[in-house]
Parts: sequence; C-alpha cells; structure tokens
Amino acid sequence: MSKEENFDDDFLIEMTDEDGNVYYYVEEMIIPVGEENFALLVEVKDENEHGAGCDCGCEDDDVIIAKIVLNEAGEEEYVEPTDEEFEKVQAAYEKLLDEEE
Repeated sequence: MSKEENFDDDFLIEMTDEDGNVYYYVEEMIIPVGEENFALLVEVKDENEHGAGCDCGCEDDDVIIAKIVLNEAGEEEYVEPTDEEFEKVQAAYEKLLDEEE
C-alpha cells in the first residue's frame, strides 16, 4: 500500500486486494492508540463508474482501519491491524466521537 497522488489536499492511498483489484482511499483521520497510530481510510469512488441512481451499494462509504508502520526505508506503510488492535482502535474512535458531542 502506498501514498499516491495529491487529491484535493489529501493523498490517495492505493490498496490492492488478494484478487488484484485496486482501490483508492484518503486518510480521514489518525487515531493514536498507545505508542502506535492507526488511520481511518475512506474509499474514493470513481464517479464515471458509479453515479446517481446506481444500485450497487456504492453510496455507502467503504471505511477501513489500517495500522501505520515504518518500512525498512523509513517510509509509512499501512497494514492490516490484528483483531486485538482493531478492537482497541474502535474503542479509541468511539471515545473521540463521544468527546466531540
């Protein structure tokens, strides 16, 4: 997974699944948990493929949580968190939402 091009002051993050399908995300927010950071990533939809009235379910935002780690070159990468990490991030995110209200 890597940061790609500038997209309205955000960086597009390209992710490829096990079937070779490519998806693009923007980093919505960083959620710190202990000494580690996790990113809330929101998928960027291709408006040419999906428009008003599309019945594929694309109106629902595809949101994922990724752990931010440094690779051997010292660059940030996004990796899938463990189940335990995911639960901690989810709790931290819910706490942030409660504080905003």
